[in-house]
Amino acid sequence: MPRFQNPFKKKNNVTSAATGQRRTSGSSFKDKYSIGKTLGEGAFSVVKEVTNRNSRKAFAVKVVTKAKLTREDEVALQDEIAILKNCNHPNIINLYDSFDESQYYYLVTELMLGGELFDRIVTKTFYNEKEARDVCKILFQALAYCHKRDVAHRDLKPENLLLVSRDDDKNIKIADFGFAKKVSSEKCLLTQCGTPGYVAPEILHGVPYGTKADMWSLGVITYILLGGYPPFIEQNQRELFKKIKRGQYEFHVEYWGSISKEAKDLIASMLNTEPDRRISANDALTNPWITGRDEDLESQNLAVNLGAFKKYNAKRKVRQAVLTLMATNKITSLGYMFRTNNA
Repeated sequence: MPRFQNPFKKKNNVTSAATGQRRTSGSSFKDKYSIGKTLGEGAFSVVKEVTNRNSRKAFAVKVVTKAKLTREDEVALQDEIAILKNCNHPNIINLYDSFDESQYYYLVTELMLGGELFDRIVTKTFYNEKEARDVCKILFQALAYCHKRDVAHRDLKPENLLLVSRDDDKNIKIADFGFAKKVSSEKCLLTQCGTPGYVAPEILHGVPYGTKADMWSLGVITYILLGGYPPFIEQNQRELFKKIKRGQYEFHVEYWGSISKEAKDLIASMLNTEPDRRISANDALTNPWITGRDEDLESQNLAVNLGAFKKYNAKRKVRQAVLTLMATNKITSLGYMFRTNNA
């Protein structure tokens, strides 16, 4: 499969996704942006808040240290930028600028002030099935957009579902396209990558796969949004992967007894271990649960499930913090993310 062409210009030249134009100029990243506080750190990158010197508008920038990257990492980064440059959807994070300079790559994106979607949900005192449905519809729309353009995300998980502001629960963006790949056919990908708990069985089996792997991950997320806990739970990663390969999960009556049959049927169609029989994002948008009446779902109070959700999210945040400290590299950190092979 052909690689993307290098989306960066040479040193001190700029690619702007904001205008869709490539500009040849002598300006550097620091000529255009002033750097503010640190928002997060990884093994080979740091995310900072920045301000455009002309417009005074705030953005986020991921600063990637070149010396820490392998050749494979550089190709993945170039793929990420090329994909984001060609995405224009209200629920996919925007890439505005990218710079290739002597020591660093700079990726300038919109500033997501609302934090993670799951962190917002746990602040609620009331939660019903309609709210979960509305979130899923937004995610289906964004994923259908990606898949129509032959892009597989390959790492859908709660940490990558972000909110633009602190005031709007529905302005959700899918972020982190670091594992994203352009596909030339439905089953052309071989790399085993993703996050345990959300990864599709075909990836674990090591067989060629395509965009349907994203629908499995979104099925796991949908299950959590409704039930308050993940469908596949094991302390031991080997046993976790066995359950995923078998599609071994259930709808426990305590949490799922009041949830609509349509919701459970949709989840079952997403967590189908056979990719060819798994529902697509586009078909999910016409599913009865997504198109059903608001009034029917508003009456389904998920108070008990919200309590479970809060406990699950607290554990997830602790695990996320520990694994971030342990990780030496996003791509090879077993138990957090994994990546093998080369396609």
